[in-house]
Amino acid sequence: MKPGNTNENTVVIDSLYRSFSAGDIPAVLALLDEKVVWMEAEGNAYADGNPYIGHDAVLNGVFARAGAEHEYFKLEDIELHEMSGNKVLATLRYDAKVKETGKTFNAQVAHIWTLKGGKIIGFQQYVDTKKLADAARK
Repeated sequence: MKPGNTNENTVVIDSLYRSFSAGDIPAVLALLDEKVVWMEAEGNAYADGNPYIGHDAVLNGVFARAGAEHEYFKLEDIELHEMSGNKVLATLRYDAKVKETGKTFNAQVAHIWTLKGGKIIGFQQYVDTKKLADAARK
């Protein structure tokens, strides 16, 4: 992540990515509003639960599934971009290996985060869903 970001919202999102990368899912969930609205990219297998509302939905519908289905799932090359309207854009890459197929993928990703009062109230993912689907396909 690029140093020098002082915007409060950017600091929250930076903290989220650091916690996720360390495997500290409780810390990630603590940054989400209790009624967070989480949207996976259209075409992503995890979009079947859109919108995920609240901690339990995100934990069970996204994080637990990703953890169970991947040998590893890393976030790389994270850059945070301050936006208007209490939003932060994150551009990054997913580097992962699917357990069932043994295939890996490295996909370009964008996340749009919406915050209010220091908490994340919204998430929208954009990702190369073809790369994810190809890696999951036997």
